[in-house]
Amino acid sequence: MVDIAVAKMDKYFGDTPILLDINFEIYEGRHAGLVGKNGCGKTTLFRVITGEYGFETGTVVIPKEKKVGILDQTPRFASNDTVEAVLRSAFYEVDAIAREMAELEGPMADGDKYAMRRYGELSVAYEIKGGYETETDLNRVCEGLHIGKEMREKRFALLSGGEQTRVNLARLILEKTDILLLDEPTNHLDMASIQWLENFLENFKGTVMVVSHDRYFLDKVTDMTIEIENLHNDVYDGNYSFYATEKEARLELQRRMYEKEQREIARLEFTAKRMHGWGMGASKMMRRALALERRIEKLKENAVERVREAKSMNGSFKDSGRSGNDVAYIREIGKSYGSRTLFSDVTFDIKKDESIALIGDNGSGKTTFLKILLDEEKPDTGRIRWGSNIHMAYLPQKVTFINEYNSVLEETVAALGITEPMARNRLGTYHFIGEDVFKMVGDLSGGERSRLRLCILMYAEVNLLILDEPTNHLDIASCEWLEEALESYDGTLLFVSHDRYFINRFATRILSLEEGGLRDFPGTFEEYQIDLQKREAIEKEQKPIIKAEKKAERPTNEVYEAEKRRRADKKRANALERQIAALEEEIAGLDAAIEENAKDHLALLPLLAEREEKGNQLEALYDEWAEISE
Repeated sequence: MVDIAVAKMDKYFGDTPILLDINFEIYEGRHAGLVGKNGCGKTTLFRVITGEYGFETGTVVIPKEKKVGILDQTPRFASNDTVEAVLRSAFYEVDAIAREMAELEGPMADGDKYAMRRYGELSVAYEIKGGYETETDLNRVCEGLHIGKEMREKRFALLSGGEQTRVNLARLILEKTDILLLDEPTNHLDMASIQWLENFLENFKGTVMVVSHDRYFLDKVTDMTIEIENLHNDVYDGNYSFYATEKEARLELQRRMYEKEQREIARLEFTAKRMHGWGMGASKMMRRALALERRIEKLKENAVERVREAKSMNGSFKDSGRSGNDVAYIREIGKSYGSRTLFSDVTFDIKKDESIALIGDNGSGKTTFLKILLDEEKPDTGRIRWGSNIHMAYLPQKVTFINEYNSVLEETVAALGITEPMARNRLGTYHFIGEDVFKMVGDLSGGERSRLRLCILMYAEVNLLILDEPTNHLDIASCEWLEEALESYDGTLLFVSHDRYFINRFATRILSLEEGGLRDFPGTFEEYQIDLQKREAIEKEQKPIIKAEKKAERPTNEVYEAEKRRRADKKRANALERQIAALEEEIAGLDAAIEENAKDHLALLPLLAEREEKGNQLEALYDEWAEISE
């Protein structure tokens, strides 16, 4: 069954084509990655599929019976809604069933057969929709996405944009949809949360369409790739790595076919020209020449399209003087905010030409630690001593400029102290071409800001480069360009990143901020992951064995009936307790009357008879209460 079908779809903004002749099908259970350069139309296509945008021609079909979950823009909730309330809104269906079941308990206690039958139907629906597992699911997802108790108690409206996205993702997972549409789901997640999400999606039986620039993530969770390029799309039957290899193979085949065809056209044109020369006065030769020209025209009309070679950015780091062997000595660094300690007693050295990845969960203090190194923030304890001949450059996670009203050209001229023609040439290398150089820096996207800052940084003589999430705002093509530029860099590199593809390529040493301290691992990220798994396995073995609670089995039909009886019995027990209390009050009143009339035999006889009757009633009520309360 096809879950998402797009056929011959065109999308325009005004008279400008954004997407043309888009065609693909995503079958039930397939996980598709949507890739392409920034601005190619990925988000537009995503919003067409979600129904947020219309389109001019073609069809977009998702079966009506399918439940679709969308992670795109943060949904609106009441201003006083807590995170807990937002998360629990995922259970609106089972909550509605539970409310109806509760309403039926009264009639059931009175023996209403319709109520009992309806209660049984609702119990089945409640189980099928996971009603008995909501608390387990909620805690599991919150733990996986690092949504702690403190955050769950906060008002949703007071969270940061990243936190809201994380909560929304958790809510979406808890809704148990058939189709998941995810736009950059890893953007605000730390590495542990990304790995948890990967595991969830790998085991998700439904259909997924995901926009992401995280190549490692795409490799793990997708089994098909849809690329948007030059307004059109191509489909690849594999994950990102398959797509990258297959695309290059297709382009190489297209190049060869184009070159072969162009050689054939040139040969035929040469032959036709010679025939015209030979055919002067010979009608037969002229007819052959004209036939050959018609063949040439037909070939040109159906010619293989020439491969549009992507314009690559050719920037590279300027050669700098070598630093000393000891780049930095970091000793006993500690930092706290109020009662919260980010890290303490952090001690390590940085040696020349090392490539170090600083990793850790969100909130562990990675960016704060970089700011301490850069002297933008002071540590509470400890000291840093730099080696000799250190020329440092820093690319922050969020790039800002002193004068946001400067044009790209003005900013470059001012920062580098070069002429406008020189600046334009340099900017062109970084894909700031034509009118782009006159954009105000304040109007640049996150990726453009990073690109401009790199254009400036890479002009300077640098032998210590510090990067904070350098790939965050870049599309995949820009990430690959940055990686190629860094390959040419021969200095010391220290970077914070949750991009495992990037870390795998560059890190030869891992510094992990863990539980307020630092773990120093000499090796690649893959080696670090293997070591981490070994340590976790050892820790698990060394923990005292605690008998795990047996997981509750899914209710069978017998359990449903037992559950119905339990609820009815509870209702009846409550009613009995009220009757017992009322009867005990009556008996207490009768006992008082009997005592007052102890010498009046005429008045005493009916009181004693009533007291005996009430006592028998009370005993019967107690027997029934004891039976259903066992």
